[in-house]
Amino acid sequence: MDITVLDEYFYTEEHEWAKIEGKRAKIGISDYAQQKLGDITYVEPAEIGKGVKQFEFLTGIESVKAASDIYAPLSGTIVSFNDSLNQAPELVNRSCYGEGWIVEIELSDPGESKNLMDAAGYREYAGGLE
Repeated sequence: MDITVLDEYFYTEEHEWAKIEGKRAKIGISDYAQQKLGDITYVEPAEIGKGVKQFEFLTGIESVKAASDIYAPLSGTIVSFNDSLNQAPELVNRSCYGEGWIVEIELSDPGESKNLMDAAGYREYAGGLE
């Protein structure tokens, strides 16, 4: 499977990504994940103001093939949910690293990024799954 992995992002073994911008991070699912899930039909809105811990449940996502959990790559407080996904969940398929982002969090411990894979590590990891 040919997948896109962006260098400035961090990745989890569960195929979430985090793009850190200052004290905040946008979070979504990787190209590998969206290809495996197939056509996304629903993204569960995340609760604004809710605290999340690294690698714990963040929200859910559904596709024509499966329902799946999304886990927080980093700890923090949810500050926004991509409301565009309510009307157009397929944005996750079309632009998983751009318009298809899922939540944004205010980071409580930016140093946790050391527990995530960089792009090179994720390419190797995802490539080994095929």
